[in-house]
Amino acid sequence: MSESEAGTAPRPQSLLLSFFGIHVLGRGIAVSSAGVIDVLGRVGVGEEAVRSTLTRMVRRGLLERHRRGRRTYFGLTDRSTEVLRDGRQRIRETGVLNRDWDGTWTVVGYSLPDAWRSERHDLRSRLLWGGFGLLQSGMWAAPGRVDVAALIEGLGLDAHVKAFQGCAVAPTDAGRLVEAAYDIPALVRRHEAFLARWGGQEAADGIDEDPLAQELLLHTDWLDVVRRDPHLPAEHLPADWPGVRAERLFHRLALRCGEPARALAAGTLDCIDLASG
Repeated sequence: MSESEAGTAPRPQSLLLSFFGIHVLGRGIAVSSAGVIDVLGRVGVGEEAVRSTLTRMVRRGLLERHRRGRRTYFGLTDRSTEVLRDGRQRIRETGVLNRDWDGTWTVVGYSLPDAWRSERHDLRSRLLWGGFGLLQSGMWAAPGRVDVAALIEGLGLDAHVKAFQGCAVAPTDAGRLVEAAYDIPALVRRHEAFLARWGGQEAADGIDEDPLAQELLLHTDWLDVVRRDPHLPAEHLPADWPGVRAERLFHRLALRCGEPARALAAGTLDCIDLASG
């Protein structure tokens, strides 16, 4: 399945983050730019786009450049390692349903000056990443006990944020809170779109033809879904929640393409061991 057949083509940075999460994270290595260009070329990203995105990621502290003679290699930084580990945890451990919710909510309120548009955007992005939904202006809520201090660390907004944890009490209904804070139909559409893109025979055939390319697209697509999935309590979602079927499909396809993709990567990627200097 090509990018166009998979829907909106993933951005090069999303693909690169997936690539480094699959092939570099936890291995203590850096990979050559030529190898990265080769792999992303398989999914339709041109050399110039790859090189410019790698450069931007270095500037943003997401990648570190290493030179060996005339060759350039790229490895992870502490920042990107943390981001990728969090993404891996969401894929492997968190899942799309919260089956152990004890009724606790984390509520966050904030008030920022009107001129702080960038700060407001960054805070909202962190809250969305943390599974929060907007209840009303300046008030967000997430089911469960969220470490808000860790979530907003580094933004410099601690003095402007108030966080509380507790249970909903009458006349507030937890189910209505979920409906108010989250766009449930939009969540359904995202999961159903993933099922439509990856559930047919064409996707399976694509994995057989080029497992390395399809693994990259599959992981990027699924991570985009789970990054925007708030891990809602199962008891407040429809019984036939499409996220469950989408999650099962992802793991089945990831297992199918994993070993052949690793074999192809081993013959494609030029790597250096960073521990050996």
